[in-house]
Amino acid sequence: MSSTRTKVAVIGSGNIGTDLMIKILRLSESLEIAAMAGIDPDSDGLARARRLKVATTHEGVEGLVKMDEFADVEYVFDATSAGAHRHHDDVLRPLGRTLVDLTPAALGPYVVPPVNGDAHLDAPNVNMVTCGGQATIPMVAAVNAVTPVHYGEIVASIASRSAGPGTRANIDEFTETTSHAIEQVGGAVRGKAIIVLNPAEPPLIMRDTVHCLVGGACDEAAVTASIEEMVGRVQAYVPGYRLKQKVQFDRVADDDPLRALVPSGAGAPVKVSVYLEVEGAAHYLPAYAGNLDIMTSAALRTAERLAAHHATEAAK
Repeated sequence: MSSTRTKVAVIGSGNIGTDLMIKILRLSESLEIAAMAGIDPDSDGLARARRLKVATTHEGVEGLVKMDEFADVEYVFDATSAGAHRHHDDVLRPLGRTLVDLTPAALGPYVVPPVNGDAHLDAPNVNMVTCGGQATIPMVAAVNAVTPVHYGEIVASIASRSAGPGTRANIDEFTETTSHAIEQVGGAVRGKAIIVLNPAEPPLIMRDTVHCLVGGACDEAAVTASIEEMVGRVQAYVPGYRLKQKVQFDRVADDDPLRALVPSGAGAPVKVSVYLEVEGAAHYLPAYAGNLDIMTSAALRTAERLAAHHATEAAK
């Protein structure tokens, strides 16, 4: 590999970490994976890394910082759990490494590449929100770019098989982190997130539903155009991201409890509904695991943008 590539490491040898490692190896023209750290010496992720000639340790972050390869690492992806990430941040930030956090710990600012990908290029720790957040927040932001979103609600449905132990351990953090990011990144005044682990067999592809409550002065054509443009921006790095049907617009009835979520002076509220499907690239897990694919793809794109920015700054 070219010596000009920026060295990175991955902590977490589960589904997300392994998929991310493979994406870096196959897709990135600017990043080089130097090491993978896990805590299970028998994990498939560490075994696969060794077969791919990636240096490994099963001693977690403590083992990573002892590795010779760590000296050249600039960015560390954390694909573990929210609780573990707090410890990893304590260890790595003082060593001058930038963390790209794929857990819902949210110690650093939220980043959703097509919405605010250039907003936190100098942050020492950036948070990738959640898989549901990466899929749905661009839609909330697209609506909000045309008309204020008073309330945004998302439902992310993923196959049970694609939810590993890390995902399951983070369910509470998922809903809290995604809700906050709907507001802070998507622009909604209030946000709510729900995740559904679908046990159907055969497993179903990730589906996401986005509901936005807006005021009565809603230009349906402009909102639809904004959403479709944003879908294209996400597809640039997640080709399996798509609308499942046309954007829906429904007037909220006078006696509907949803009216309480919209200020009285905003006119007769309109509910904008967006229905999405996210098919994965199947780099590590099957295509139904779009929740993994959008998360790791967003993290990869973010790290590449950070590396490009830092290279530009260093050249000045």
